Formats: sequence, structure tokens, C-alpha cells
Amino acid sequence: MNKIVFLVCSAVFLMAAQVQAQTSINKPNTEKVMAKQTIYQFKVQDLSGDTFDFSSLKGKKIMVVNTASKCGLTPQYKELEALYKEYGSKGFVIVGFPANNFASQEPGTSKEIAAFCQQNYGVTFPMMDKVSVKGDDMCEIYKFLTQKSKNGLQDSEVEWNFQKYLINEKGELVKVIKPRTLPTDPEIVNWIKG
Repeated sequence: MNKIVFLVCSAVFLMAAQVQAQTSINKPNTEKVMAKQTIYQFKVQDLSGDTFDFSSLKGKKIMVVNTASKCGLTPQYKELEALYKEYGSKGFVIVGFPANNFASQEPGTSKEIAAFCQQNYGVTFPMMDKVSVKGDDMCEIYKFLTQKSKNGLQDSEVEWNFQKYLINEKGELVKVIKPRTLPTDPEIVNWIKG
């Protein structure tokens, strides 16, 4: 009788082990499926119409900011440029994306936006072509920045012009900064220097 119980228990154990092994084989690698993307996969057009490849920024800290020429926050261009001048040679870059999503505050053409940035604020950091940062026509890079399923950090919504997205040296989103927070805020400066 003990032999029969032993054999039945052994058979059940072996069948359970087989089912477990089969389940492991058929189960997708969740980590691989959920692997977060990086900003390095994107290529966009700059204000001159040239291709800007984010993979060229590997190893640098990046701030992505949506900009507008006719906004109450437009003077942030001054702080952005100051930040870029101070830390641009130290592995930090700002990438501006003009957007007309908020109260039509960026109505200009690429040429007009470039002239405005240069004449009024002496902008030297990379400025991209105008995009949409929200809604049905949201550009791919902003889908990455605002969707946890793509960036692996958090869902967010672009609240207004001059919202800032901080990207680490590996191309990963690490922080979202509200529009009214100045680019020279200690939280941002400490992150750049850290």
C-alpha cells in the first residue's frame, strides 16, 4: 500500500513539474516585453529642416522642453539659454520643441520661430521643428515622454508651454518638471550637476 501511495505521489509530482516547465517555456519574458524605450530611437527635424538624431546625445543629460513665442512663460528662454551656456560643455543639452497647442501661442513658421529665438534670446541650444505635444496629432517623441508604457517611469500630460522632461545619460526619462518651474531652479541645476 505504501508503495502505491509513493508511486501515485511521485507521478503527481512529476506531472506538476512538467506542467510548471511547460508554463515557463510558453510564458513570454515580461521584462523584455515591458522594457522601457529610450529617447535615442527618435529622429526629428530641426528648425532648419535638417535631421536631428537623438542617438547623437548618448552619454549626455537632456532637457526636452516645449516652447512658445507668445506665452507669459516665454522669458524662460533666457534662463534656458543661460543654463545651456553654463552646462552645455559639461554633458548637458536642451532640446526645444515649439508647439502651438496652448492658446495658439506659437503661430509662427520655422523661419519665424528661429528668428524670434535668436533675436530676442540669443538661443544656441537645438530647436526642433514645430510639433504637437498633446491630442490626436501628438508627435511620437511626446508619446514617449508622456506614456508610462513607453518611458517606463510615469504617465504625464503636457500642462502648458515650457514643461520640462529630464532624460538621463542612458536616454531614460527620470523626471517631469512643471511649466512654471524656472529652468534655473535648484532641483534642475542639482540634477544636472549630480
